[in-house]
Amino acid sequence: MNQTSPAVRPIPVLEIFGPTIQGEGMSIGRKTMFVRTAGCDYRCSWCDSKFTWDGSAKDQIRMLAPAEILDELLALGGDTFDHVTISGGNPLLLPQLGDLVQLLRQRGIRTAVETQGSRWQDWIVRIDEVTLSPKPPSSGMETDFDVLDSIVERLREAPGRREMCIKIVIFDEDDLTYARGVHARYPDVPFILQTGNPEVSGEVRDHVSSLLSRYEWLIGRLSELPDLKDARALPQLHTLVWGNKRGV
Repeated sequence: MNQTSPAVRPIPVLEIFGPTIQGEGMSIGRKTMFVRTAGCDYRCSWCDSKFTWDGSAKDQIRMLAPAEILDELLALGGDTFDHVTISGGNPLLLPQLGDLVQLLRQRGIRTAVETQGSRWQDWIVRIDEVTLSPKPPSSGMETDFDVLDSIVERLREAPGRREMCIKIVIFDEDDLTYARGVHARYPDVPFILQTGNPEVSGEVRDHVSSLLSRYEWLIGRLSELPDLKDARALPQLHTLVWGNKRGV
């Protein structure tokens, strides 16, 4: 591996993989590469990526320069991709990701990021597709709406063109009530409800049937609610195809 220049801040990377498809959110079904960073400021009870923050994968973290990440993306994907999803954990913990975002933009590669909306970094305004995913009551986390308000407003006011949406994972009625409140708070932001995955470790018997049953319930509830006329209900597409497998 090339030596990192002292002027370049390395990025803690747990996974680089693809090409695959984006399994959720505004770009569901789109071909993409993934860069998964380490570290998160939340501890969601149902997190499907606990290895990014619970220490179980600390020996797998690589400190990589942006150019090294780009080289690995190109080695894996060649000329078959034009889109990279930066995932976590919470990538917004890392100011140095701006160097990677800029490098990808210079290559004409579109970028996407998902964050719970708890932190701000200036590089987020250069992301093409921003998903804000505040966490509902089932996560065990609490939303700081003052911070989220500020992030939504700064993204609205920032120059340049980018897509933005809010996505809420739904496990139960309490989560749905929370989601309705979030949508009422930001009615002009495209809004997505996503089926929760309660079995996030290992392979689960009848996993697909369980997820589809939850998705059917979510569609039914959405169809009944007049305040969610413009919302979309989505599954986690990758869990239907690959279950809880990593690196796909």
